[in-house]
Amino acid sequence: MDTRTTTEKKTGESAESATSAEAVEAAATGPVEDTTPDLLDKGDKDGKADKDGEVGGTAGDDAFDEDGEELPSETAPASAGIGGAAAAVVSAALGVVALTGTWTGKVVSERETLVGQIKTSGSGTPAQQISEIYGDAWHSTALVNGVFAFVALFVAVLVLILPGRPAWVRAVAVAGAVLGGLGLLLSAGTYFDLFLSLPTAGS
Repeated sequence: MDTRTTTEKKTGESAESATSAEAVEAAATGPVEDTTPDLLDKGDKDGKADKDGEVGGTAGDDAFDEDGEELPSETAPASAGIGGAAAAVVSAALGVVALTGTWTGKVVSERETLVGQIKTSGSGTPAQQISEIYGDAWHSTALVNGVFAFVALFVAVLVLILPGRPAWVRAVAVAGAVLGGLGLLLSAGTYFDLFLSLPTAGS
């Protein structure tokens, strides 16, 4: 008998035996389920949950509304702070203008002087000339400066009564209130001739 033929026959029988053993074991244990899709699905669900949680925790409640549009969270407070600071600076500037005079007050004063000269030309007494030419011009200037002082005081008080202003804004508003109040006092005194009265013809 050929030795090669005998060896090949034994090898074939061993392979058939191994195949039969695997078939019997598979029939006993049942079909093996493939868990790969389940793991993938679970991973997808976990990833989706993490994504949803991240959106809801960080940006869903604070920066986005129900429609997914971004909400301006800090725009309003910033705008309010800038407006208060600008109002405080404006009040201080108006207070300074009320004390030093304005171009508008100068124009009004010159107009009143011209009107007084027209009214008293050739027929006015010295007292009338003083009142029409100089008195009305001074009073008009005091009136214009008083309006600026009142606006400065009003704006400064408005800034001071609103809460949540920084310290430097309140300090500038206090300066504007002081300047506006002083300008209003001086303007009222000049308008009603409390500080300096009009000169008389005899003097």
